[in-house]
Amino acid sequence: MLGCVLKHKQTLILHTKMAKRLIGSLVFLLQTLFFGEIIAQQYLRGTILDAMSKQPLPGATVYWESETNKGVITDIDGRFELEAIRLPAQLMVSYLGYEKSTRLIQEKDLGKTIRILLKGEDFDLDEVTVSERRAGAQVRSLEMGKDYLPIETIKNIPALFGEVDLFRSLQLLPGVQTAGEGTTGLFVRGGSADQNLVQIDGAPVYNPSHFFGFFSVFNPDALDQVELYKGNMPASFGGRLSSLIDVGLKEGNREKVRGEGGIGTISSRLTLDGPLFSDKSSFVISGRRTYADLFLKLSSNEDIRNNQLNFHDLSAKATFFLSEKDKLSISSYQGSDFLGLSEQFGLGWSNWVSAVNWSRNKTDKLFFDLQAYHSQYSYKVEFEDRDNGFKWDNQLTESGVKATWTLLGGEGFEMYGGLHSQLYRFLPVELSPAPTSSIQPIATSPKNGFLNNLFLETKFDLSPKLSAEAGLRLGLYQQIGPGVDYFYDREIPGEATAVTDSISYGPFDRVQFYQGLEPRIAIRMMLNEQLSIKSAFNRNFQYVQIASNSSAGLPIDRWILAGRYVSPLRSDQISLGLFQNLQGGKWEISLEGYYKDLRNVIDLKNGAQVLFTDQVETELLTGNGWSYGLEFLARKNVGKTTGWLAYTWSRAWRRIDGISQNQAFNPRFDRPHDITLVLNHEFTPQWSAGLTFVYTTGQAVTFPIGTYQADFQSLPLFSEFRNQDRFPDYHRMDASIIWKRPDRGRKWRGSWNFSVYNLYGRKNPFAYEFRQIYNDDLNFSPADGPITSSRQGIVMTYLFTFLPSITYNFQF
Repeated sequence: MLGCVLKHKQTLILHTKMAKRLIGSLVFLLQTLFFGEIIAQQYLRGTILDAMSKQPLPGATVYWESETNKGVITDIDGRFELEAIRLPAQLMVSYLGYEKSTRLIQEKDLGKTIRILLKGEDFDLDEVTVSERRAGAQVRSLEMGKDYLPIETIKNIPALFGEVDLFRSLQLLPGVQTAGEGTTGLFVRGGSADQNLVQIDGAPVYNPSHFFGFFSVFNPDALDQVELYKGNMPASFGGRLSSLIDVGLKEGNREKVRGEGGIGTISSRLTLDGPLFSDKSSFVISGRRTYADLFLKLSSNEDIRNNQLNFHDLSAKATFFLSEKDKLSISSYQGSDFLGLSEQFGLGWSNWVSAVNWSRNKTDKLFFDLQAYHSQYSYKVEFEDRDNGFKWDNQLTESGVKATWTLLGGEGFEMYGGLHSQLYRFLPVELSPAPTSSIQPIATSPKNGFLNNLFLETKFDLSPKLSAEAGLRLGLYQQIGPGVDYFYDREIPGEATAVTDSISYGPFDRVQFYQGLEPRIAIRMMLNEQLSIKSAFNRNFQYVQIASNSSAGLPIDRWILAGRYVSPLRSDQISLGLFQNLQGGKWEISLEGYYKDLRNVIDLKNGAQVLFTDQVETELLTGNGWSYGLEFLARKNVGKTTGWLAYTWSRAWRRIDGISQNQAFNPRFDRPHDITLVLNHEFTPQWSAGLTFVYTTGQAVTFPIGTYQADFQSLPLFSEFRNQDRFPDYHRMDASIIWKRPDRGRKWRGSWNFSVYNLYGRKNPFAYEFRQIYNDDLNFSPADGPITSSRQGIVMTYLFTFLPSITYNFQF
C-alpha cells in the first residue's frame, strides 16, 4: 500500500514539473511575442567556421572550460548562443575531424558576435571520421526512421557510368527499394514513388530524374546536406505519405573564389563559389551536361547519327548576411532532358525550381524563418508525320509560402509552429495535330487546388532518461476552379454509367473541400548512455498523386488532384526501434520495426487510358493497402575502413475492389528481402577504394498462364490474379578505386576515379517479353523468308553486365 502511495506521489511530482515547464515556456513565448525580451540574460554569441573554406560547421560543441556540463551545439549555420558565466573565462570548441580550439572570452565579447575558425586535423591520423553527425546523436535524439548521407560518402560510392548519384546512394539504405535495374525511383516502406516529397532548399521537385530514371537531377558538387525521413516526419512537413528527401544547396564561401568539378564517361560538371559583393555575401553556381549525343554523331549509321539524347542541370544560390540577426538566400535549379529519334519523334521534360529563404534571430530564444518558392514541371512530345503528326504538352506548378517560429525554452524544451500555404495549378493536357494530320485535337480541363496547413510541434524532457515530441498538422484543402466536373448515374463514375450532367467553375470557385488532422508523437527512453529505445506514430495526408501503369515512373505520367471522386490518400504509421552506440560512437547499430496503414489508394483498371481523358475518374479504382517490416543497420563511422551493412525484411499489400478478384495482392515493388553492403577503405592519403554489394528478392510480376488463338495468332493468357510471380532474385557488386594527387600546396588538386558497375557480370532481368519465335531465331521475321517452325517464347532483356568507367575530378 505504501509503495502505491509513493508511486502515485512520484507520478504527481513528475506531471507537476512537466506542467510547470510547459506553462512557463508558453508564458515566455507570449511575453516575447507581444512585449519583446523580458529577461536581460547575458549570452555569448558566435559562429564556428571551417578555417579553409569558411563554411559553417553545424553540430560543433561549445562549452566553458570550467563548466563542461553546460555546453551547446551549433545550428545548421554554425551559430551558437551560450549563457555567460563570470568572465574572463576559457571557451572550448570541438568538432569531429577538427582540432580543438580554446579562446579567452572577456566582458567586451558579450556585445558582439565572435567568429571562431577550426582547422582540420591531419589526414595522416590513424582514425578519420566521415560522419557529419555528433557521436551519440542517433541514440540521444528523438529521430526515428531518419538517415543522413554525407556528401563525401556519396562521392565515394561506386557509380553507374562513373556518374555519382544521390538517389542511387539512398537505395543502399534500409527500407528504401528500387523499381529495377538502372532506375533511381525510390519506394520507401511500401509506398509508391509519388509518395515521396523531394525538395531542394524547401521547394518540391516533381520529376527528380534524368534519362528515364537512370540518374537523379542533383549534382553532388552543389549539395550541402541530404536528409531522408522514412517515419516520424516533423509536423512542419507534409503532403506526402512515405518519405521526405530534404536536399540543401551549399552556400558559397566568403573569402575567395573556388571551383570543383569532374569529367566523366557520359557527362561533365563544374561548380564555382566565392564572395559575391563583399564578405557579407556569397554565391554558388553549378552546371552539369551529358555529351551522350556527341557520341551518337560518331556512328556509321545515319539514323543513329540523327538521334538526340542529352540532359543538363544548372543551379545557383546567393546568400546575403544582412545583419548579425538576418540572413537571406535565393536559390534556383533548372534542368531538362531531350530524346529525339531521326528528327521524327521528340520527347523532352524539364524542372524549374526557385526558392527564397529569410531567417531572423528575433531574440536569444526566438527564431523566425520565412520561405517562398515556385516549382514548375513540364513535358512535350512531338511526332513529325504528314498524316499522323502531332504536338502534345502539359505543365504543372506548385507555389508556396511558409512561415515558422521556433522557441528554445531551456531544460530540453523546444517548440516551433507556423503555417504553410500551397497553390497547385495543373494546366490542360493538350494534343495539337499537325496541319495535314488526320488526328483530332484533344484538350482536358485544368485542375487547381489550394492547401493551407497549420502546424505546431514541441519537444521536452520528462526526466533525465525520458524525452517526448508531440506535433499536430492541420490541412485545409479545396479543389478550386477554373475547371469542369461531371455527374454520373447513381453518382458512380465508370464505363457502365452515363454522364448525366456537368458543371463549369470559374476562377477560385470552390469545387470540393477536404480537411485532415495529422497527429505526430515520438518517445525516447535512454536505457543507458549508449542504448535507447524509441517509438513513434505519424499520420499523413496526400492531396496529389500519380495515376500510372508504370511502377518505375515516366515523364508523361498523369498527376491527379484530390477532388469530387478522388479522396486524399491517408497513412498511419507506427514504429518501434532500438539504437545502440559501440566504442564511443565508432559503431552505430539500429533495429527498427514499422507497420503502415494506407487508405484511398488508387489504381488503374485493366486497359485504362488516363493521359488524354477529361473524365479520369472513370478509369480509376480505389482501395486500401498496408505494409510492415524490420530494418537493421550496422554502420562504422570512424577509421580507415568505414561503411555499413543493412538488411530489410518487408512486405507491401494492396486490396482494391475490381483487381485480383478483390483479394489482397503485392504491388510490383514488394521485395521481402533486401541486403546492402557499403565499404570504403583508405589505404594511404592518395589511394582509397569502395565496394558495394546489393541483393534483393525479385520484383512481383504477372506472367502468362497459357495461350489462346485470335486472328490466327497465339497470344498470352493472363490470370485474373495480379503479381503472383516474381523476377529472379537481383544481386550485383560494384567497385571503385580513387587516386588523389598528393597535395603539396598546389592550387589545382585532381583525382581519378576508376569504377566497375556489376563487377561479376550478373545478367539481372530488366523486362520479359512473351512473343512468337520463328525458326528458333529471336531475330527472325516472317518477312525474312519461309517459316519452318513457330512457338511461343520468353525473351529476357537485361541492361548491363560488366561496365567500367573513369572520371577525373578536380578542385582549384
